[in-house]
Amino acid sequence: MGNEWLVLGMIGGFLGLMVIGIPVAIALAVSGFVAGYLGFGPMLFQLMPARLFGVVTNYTLLAIPLFVFMGVMLEKSRVAEDMLETIGKAMGGVNGGMGLAIILVGVLMGASTGIVGATVVTVGLLTLPALLRRGYAPSIACGTICASGTLGQILPPSLVLILLSDIVGESVGTLFAAAFIPGLVLALIYIVYLLVLGKVRPDWVPAIPAEERAQISRTELARGLVRNVMPPLLLVIAVLGSIVGGVAAPTEAASMGALGALLIALVMRRLNWTLVRDTLHGTLTISAMVFFILLCAQPFSLAFRGLGGEQMVHALFEMLPGGEMGALLFLMALLFVLGFFLEWIEISYIALPMFLPVFINYGTDMVWLAILVAMNLQMSFLTPPFGWALFFLKGVAPAGVTTRDIYVGALPFVLLQLLAVVVLFQFPSLVTWLPEAIGW
Repeated sequence: MGNEWLVLGMIGGFLGLMVIGIPVAIALAVSGFVAGYLGFGPMLFQLMPARLFGVVTNYTLLAIPLFVFMGVMLEKSRVAEDMLETIGKAMGGVNGGMGLAIILVGVLMGASTGIVGATVVTVGLLTLPALLRRGYAPSIACGTICASGTLGQILPPSLVLILLSDIVGESVGTLFAAAFIPGLVLALIYIVYLLVLGKVRPDWVPAIPAEERAQISRTELARGLVRNVMPPLLLVIAVLGSIVGGVAAPTEAASMGALGALLIALVMRRLNWTLVRDTLHGTLTISAMVFFILLCAQPFSLAFRGLGGEQMVHALFEMLPGGEMGALLFLMALLFVLGFFLEWIEISYIALPMFLPVFINYGTDMVWLAILVAMNLQMSFLTPPFGWALFFLKGVAPAGVTTRDIYVGALPFVLLQLLAVVVLFQFPSLVTWLPEAIGW
């Protein structure tokens, strides 16, 4: 039983270090090294170099900084701002129309940037004061902006999907194809919710006044759609289409996406040294955070497996009723609870590898499981008290918007995301149809 106690001590030590404020990456490395050294002795340091080398030489993970560069460039060149303004004008005549525009922009930005913070901050700064000025309920406005920003975590090219592909052993292209329809289903659920809200409580989500809409000509609107919406939309179609269609590998498509974002900024006459410098700085910061956590997770995962943690998990799941379905429900519930306290990347590289061998033994479809997990992890951005989308919006919200408004506004969208998980659970073909149709 000695090794089992070491595993439990390692997990408890990790949680304890986090509680006292130690950064997640450091807590992972320290708890993993201590438990690993107590279990393996000096052999731990002979095993670690190969694990670390495997992370830094993983060709698939090279797509992460390239996709991040593409997203940061589109965000900092204000392409996203222009797109939001144009779509907002087009949808403003419907009750809840501005909210619908925010969801549509969230789909486009999610498919082009994949960065929750960038989307929430950009959309929050541009639309929250306008929504409040036009009579939107503060909680509805805040919830819509936060939910729109999190769509980038399920829509390709999501960083979540890239990392999950490495964890579950499926190709990035397969997961991108599998996530496409579920991402659109979730966006459609949001849209239906806002349309119903517009019918039931139009005073919460009023339309733009007719006199304001009359000032915008159809010609001006059409010109705005061509100039502000078509370039990023074509970039998304080119990048994702080349991956899903098998024309380019994810890393190659990410390179073309980064180049395409540069060309869009150049054509719009916004490309300058300051923009390039800020984009490179943002890309370096985000990529370094991701890879640092990945490297620090290696001693933890090595110690967990080497000390018999997988056997403990197997024994736990054997005690659960319901077989494979019972195990899936338990995993979904556990990931949902962890999302209240941990970030998606920590959950992905700590919790998921612990349970993955159980589902491999059951013969579970790994693609379906990965998309269920991705949809579940997306909720961690909206669940209080540590939902990052809520923090991002609070940082840019006007003085009159309270933390309560943001938290209350996010709760209906958390329930809608739970509904989406249930739909995918009941209808796996929503996940598996597109990869099978294109032969992945």
